[in-house]
Amino acid sequence: MKFVAYPDREFLMLELAGKIASELSEALNMHGRASISVPGGTTPGPVFDILSGLPLDWANVAVMLNDERWVGKDSPRSNTRLLRERLLVDKAAAATLIPLYAEASEPELMLGVLSEGVEKHLPLTVLLLGMGTDMHTASLFPGADRLADALAADAPALMPMRAEAAGEPRITLTAPVLAGAMNIHILITGAEKRAAIEAAAHLTALEAPVRVVLDNATVHWAE
Repeated sequence: MKFVAYPDREFLMLELAGKIASELSEALNMHGRASISVPGGTTPGPVFDILSGLPLDWANVAVMLNDERWVGKDSPRSNTRLLRERLLVDKAAAATLIPLYAEASEPELMLGVLSEGVEKHLPLTVLLLGMGTDMHTASLFPGADRLADALAADAPALMPMRAEAAGEPRITLTAPVLAGAMNIHILITGAEKRAAIEAAAHLTALEAPVRVVLDNATVHWAE
């Protein structure tokens, strides 16, 4: 992995947003379209704020989450809600959101429809990931019920996932989709996560799921 340490979080967010915008712009110029997958949570919020105001050809950009909790779109736990509030605003409001949630009691019921939407936009132009201190990324949690299936080379693009650490049932992009992205970035902050990602480089993907992307990822870190 390529590891980039920044002097502070504000500089990290500015530089990372600029890098992502450059990669999207290059794909738009070459192919007329681009796709990006991003994490939920509060950490990438400043990156979203910056990106949303940049003058890209957003009408030809597809945006999807890395994963989603199986909760309604108005739930405070919804990653989709976060995207609508922080990224898909201002100039980026013209982008197309590729959903990872649809109204149903469990993700298995909508898997086919949601997978079809995702597959149209692969390989991803840009993948931005986060990572937990347990070394999970997207909803690939150590000990999750279908982790081995999601790590397989022939895994489908999307899979439901359940894990004790996850809370609600989840739906997640799988290892082949993550590893197949053209540009891979991992955003982490703090000493604990730096130690975790350094440890992950020496573990298996079952032990540290973030391992599936590390070889080709750029890790962006600030204290």
